[in-house]
Amino acid sequence: MTTENRIALVTGASRGLGKAAALALAKTGTHIIATARTIGALEELDDDIKAAGGSATLVQMDLGDRPAMANLAQAIQDRWGRLDVMIANAGVLGVLTPVSHLDETVWDEVIDTNLSAVWRMIRVFDGLLRQSPAGRAVLVTSSASHGGNYPYWSAYSASKAGLEALGQSWAAEVTDTNLKVNLLDPGGVATSMFATAFPGIDQKTMPQPTDIAPAFVALASPECAYHGEVIRASSLL
Repeated sequence: MTTENRIALVTGASRGLGKAAALALAKTGTHIIATARTIGALEELDDDIKAAGGSATLVQMDLGDRPAMANLAQAIQDRWGRLDVMIANAGVLGVLTPVSHLDETVWDEVIDTNLSAVWRMIRVFDGLLRQSPAGRAVLVTSSASHGGNYPYWSAYSASKAGLEALGQSWAAEVTDTNLKVNLLDPGGVATSMFATAFPGIDQKTMPQPTDIAPAFVALASPECAYHGEVIRASSLL
């Protein structure tokens, strides 16, 4: 299977890593299903994809909207009958504060967006990914999953630790299929989330999202042999 006839779903595709990954995959000939909450930013991505000779389907959607996610899965089933790539990139940082000071609404948002929404994606897209002759799932994690190194990051760290456990459990369950599931840790990247967490760092000196995008392409490729691993992006670049 070549990349020219593959279908890839990318969440959080309107900016940062998601946008870079979507554009890089589109340049390989993969059709992109791009989701985000902001339609204007998605339209800018669509312009970039078209300028690169690619194609995209734009879906304005909040990952907390369960009926919308189920409807998207049905639409993909009706149009293509399969999904070749799922990149679960969308995430939120929350508030960096002591555990005992964390507001419950912040905790709920971070856990739902970074962990529970990915579980819901797995529920509705697992069958479609198994229909692909070379299904690939890439879940974006972080070194913050090791909470001991990230005081005040409790909600985000817990969400990413849970994501890694979820992803590796899923990978173990699909070992005998054509689907390969991996977790990608991009490392420090110049994104709006990183700027919020570390406002004093000059992002011009950091890797840019476009520098990390080839790692997504590698894990989405039909030739990818990794499975059930947490992979640092730098090892693929």
